[in-house]
Amino acid sequence: MSEIRFDDRVAVITGAGGGLGRTYALELAKRGAKVVVNDLGGKADGTGAGHSMADQVVNEIKSAGGQAVANYDSVATPEGGKGIIQSALDAFGTVDIVINNAGILRDKTFVKMTVEEINLVLDVHLRGAFYVTQPAFQVMKEKGYGRIIFTSSGAGIFGNFGQTNYGAAKMGLVGMMHVLAVEGAKYNIKCNAIAPTAKTRLTEDLLGPMAEFLAPETVTPLVVYLSSEACEVNHEIYSVGGGRFARIFVGVTPGWVAGKGAAVSADDVAAKIETIRNPEGYSIPANIGDELRLIMNSLK
Repeated sequence: MSEIRFDDRVAVITGAGGGLGRTYALELAKRGAKVVVNDLGGKADGTGAGHSMADQVVNEIKSAGGQAVANYDSVATPEGGKGIIQSALDAFGTVDIVINNAGILRDKTFVKMTVEEINLVLDVHLRGAFYVTQPAFQVMKEKGYGRIIFTSSGAGIFGNFGQTNYGAAKMGLVGMMHVLAVEGAKYNIKCNAIAPTAKTRLTEDLLGPMAEFLAPETVTPLVVYLSSEACEVNHEIYSVGGGRFARIFVGVTPGWVAGKGAAVSADDVAAKIETIRNPEGYSIPANIGDELRLIMNSLK
C-alpha cells in the first residue's frame, strides 16, 4: 500500500495549538498538507486568549519544511467560524479537510451547573463545529470533495459524571456528523466522528496513572486516515486511544412486534421488555429511512 499523502490538500484544524490538534497538524503537514492552525490560545476553561500556541505550531511546521498559517479566531461565533475558513481560502485558495477539535471544559454536577456553563461549552463544541464546518462544506460541495471529522467523546456517547454540558455537546456532534454524512455523500464528502481518549491539558487530571499510556500521538493515525483520499468510510464513529482503534455504532434490536393494529398495554411492554432489549440480531440503520424500513418490514 502506498503512503497516505496530502500534497495539494488544505486542512483546517481547530484547537491545533496543543494536545491532539497539534499532533494532527504536524503529521498532516509532514505528509504534504497545507495547514491552517487555529487556536484562540485560551485556558482549558475557555478564558483568555493569545497567539503563542498557534504560532509555535506553525513555526514547527515551517521549520520542518511544511506550509502553515496561524488563525486566532474563536470557533464560538459565526464570524469566527467564517474567519477560520477564510484564512484557508486567503492563504491556500481552498479547503479540503476540516478537523473540529477545539474544546473547553466546565465540569460540574447537574444540580450545580449554571446556564452560562451549559452555553459556553455548547458554543465551543457544538455550535463552534457548525460555524466552522458550514462555510467549509459549501466549498467542498462545489468542488466535489471533502473530509470532515467531528471530535465526540465517550462522555456523551456513554455518559460521565459531572459532564452534562460536555456530554450533551459531544453527542450533539454525533448527530451533526450523521446528517452531514448523508447530505455530503453524493459530493464525495466523507464525515466521521472520533471519541478519543488521550492525555491533553483538558484531560490530564482526569486520567490519573493511565495518562502515561495515552499520548495524543496514539490517536493521530486514525485521524490522518479519516482525513485522506484513501478513506472510503462515511457516517461512522470510532473509539481511539492508547493504540486501540474500534468502531462505535448505534444499532437497533429486532425488538418485539405486537402485530399490525394490535392494542398494546404498558403491561404487555413490561412482559416483553427483555425481548425488546435483547441486542442479538441487531441492525445498524444508515439513515432514518432505514429505520422506517425496519419498522415496515416487521409489520409485514
